[in-house]
Amino acid sequence: MSSAPNSLAARDIAYTVHGYTNLRQHEEQGPLVITGGEGVWVSDDEGKKYLEGLAGLWCSSLGFSEKRLVEAARRQLERMPYTHTFSHRSSEPVIELSEKLVQMAPASVTKAFLMNSGSEANDTAIKLIWYYNNARGKPEKKRIIARRRAYHGITLAAGHLTGLPYARAGFDLPMSDRFFHVTAPSWYREGLPGESEEEFSTRLANEVDTLIRSLGADTVAAFVAEPVMGAGGVVVPPKGYFEKVQAVLKKHDVLFVADEVINGFYRTGNTWGCDTYNIQPDILTCAKQLSASYLPISAVLMSQDFYEVIADFSAKHGNLGMGYTYGGHPVAAAVALETLKIYEEDKTGEHVRAVSPHFQKRLAQLADHPLVGEARGVGLIGAIELVRDKKTREPFEVSAKVAPQVTGRCLAHGLILRPLPGDAVGICPPLIITEAEIDQLFDRLTAALDDVAGVLPKAA
Repeated sequence: MSSAPNSLAARDIAYTVHGYTNLRQHEEQGPLVITGGEGVWVSDDEGKKYLEGLAGLWCSSLGFSEKRLVEAARRQLERMPYTHTFSHRSSEPVIELSEKLVQMAPASVTKAFLMNSGSEANDTAIKLIWYYNNARGKPEKKRIIARRRAYHGITLAAGHLTGLPYARAGFDLPMSDRFFHVTAPSWYREGLPGESEEEFSTRLANEVDTLIRSLGADTVAAFVAEPVMGAGGVVVPPKGYFEKVQAVLKKHDVLFVADEVINGFYRTGNTWGCDTYNIQPDILTCAKQLSASYLPISAVLMSQDFYEVIADFSAKHGNLGMGYTYGGHPVAAAVALETLKIYEEDKTGEHVRAVSPHFQKRLAQLADHPLVGEARGVGLIGAIELVRDKKTREPFEVSAKVAPQVTGRCLAHGLILRPLPGDAVGICPPLIITEAEIDQLFDRLTAALDDVAGVLPKAA
């Protein structure tokens, strides 16, 4: 990073506010300014190259130089740069994208509602669920259950779903009694001694059942879950978990909302995380890899039964009284549609299934490293959890910031990864990564782990 007075870094410090950043520390440290990209690689303003091991923020599925997406945006900008979807208006890209998403979605889904971000999609799902139960004459059925460690966004309502303390501290959250959290499905951290994965899944499903009964099933509207928890530490569900939870929800007339913002579009090896874990959602939210992150876009996909109820209620009220100026933006929709075409034509799903065994093999090998308590993942997503003692699973002190130390050393080795809660390091490369690049990723991560292990004090 250049410290010159008029450098990009200095101007950033002077004028830009950064999310999820210690703002005072940023004034001293400054930014890593990314100025270019090619394939799975990015480069900074001083010309150093990095393997982007987290696909930006879990989203740059096709890397950083896909010319077809640039061309799709250019064509649509020249043809018709903006129209909206309010009051019976539409556009060709919106119609084609909605149709394509429904065709790709789990069988339970029949309609698509477009917006701009994953947070917006989950926020919208909450509003629509409340609207839906008002329409059904069940005005008390408004409570929503999520999981601790979950990340579902950072807008005011979606922020209530997010079960991570750092996303709530100082923002007066929670400010509603409509949101509840149950145990994260981390068998490594939450499993009891001697408890099998199936037994753990049964216990967690029973916890959901007990909570619904204690609150009153007539007050509980929905359960929201990522198939694989992303920002909470890449928590992979134990055997039988979603089958058991879905049975509980069905018994109590509680909707299942699948947050596919990270999982969707082949990240777990299948089109959806729902496919990987046998989930039939009432509502599915998606974003990120929908446009390979080239432009902001998201969607709420819903079942026909859900749609019919809100459609009738919109007729009663005169309209569905919500929407977004840029929801279904034609340029973003055109880029998303082209992204889905690339996935099909380049057989992206087949590529992920071909290279993910090597990715998971290299990931699993890290479990032998002295700092790593668990290495976990599926498809092309994974994490390592760092511990002081591998046998007892004793964590490091939070103040030691071991995961940030590791990701800091990754930068020095030309690799971008992200520290996650619980001293985990998330790994989520672009879907186009090759086996050779997977080896480079894990070789650099191993070097970073060795660097940090060499300077940490030994456990007593």
